[in-house]
Amino acid sequence: DFGTALRTSRPVIQDIAAVFPATLELATMSLVIGAGIGVPLGLYAAAYQGGILDNVARFVGLIGYSVPNFWLALMGLLVFYGFLGWVGGSGRISIFYEGMVPRRTGLLLVDSVLANDWDAARSALRHIILPASVLGYSSMAFITRMTRSFTLAQMNQEYVIAARVKGLSEHAVLWRCVFPNIRVQLLTILALVYGGAVEGSVVVETVFGWPGFGQYLTNALLMADMNAAVTCVLIIGVVFVTLNFISDILYRVLDPRTR
Repeated sequence: DFGTALRTSRPVIQDIAAVFPATLELATMSLVIGAGIGVPLGLYAAAYQGGILDNVARFVGLIGYSVPNFWLALMGLLVFYGFLGWVGGSGRISIFYEGMVPRRTGLLLVDSVLANDWDAARSALRHIILPASVLGYSSMAFITRMTRSFTLAQMNQEYVIAARVKGLSEHAVLWRCVFPNIRVQLLTILALVYGGAVEGSVVVETVFGWPGFGQYLTNALLMADMNAAVTCVLIIGVVFVTLNFISDILYRVLDPRTR
């Protein structure tokens, strides 16, 4: 029993159950973008250390660390929504489709596909792609930097030299030899990044009017709703503990040495 929210006059746990799937969907999409770009970029940046790709990766990482999310979000809205019209505006879906998709999982993209409502799915995708990209960019910067660091530590190992002597291409050396040896370390990084995306979505959700966990926490703080605020902080802690626990279990799956 976490009490009643002042703003909605409903049990806090019910409010959070209603808004948390939106943040989960946003954080998952941002992780897919961040890891999908960051891991290969970090691998190849390390393989060609000092080259053009390495310099580009380091510059992209520097920008990702330096530029605040709220500025990227505002510029993204201005350019890609205001000027170009490539993406949707605020919210999770166009007003026309609100309430038309039956709620099953709370994940709007998934629910739209399950309902075979492809127009709603396209609208949901247009609305999520920009906030997920903004949130995923900072994740990508961190993932790229750590992947590059882990890969550089492996590149001079004897097994890599042996693989090259056998005639394996650089691509094969990276993905068949180096990557399996850094994936356990990467798993920890991805777990932390995912938890950080759930926690760090507060600013992005506020800018994009995303009706998720972060916006709920922001409103609770602005209204001094301590029941809601304390519960949100507790849930963030639970998320991090759970992700670390899952990572520890997956270590045994990915690394036979731990078995």
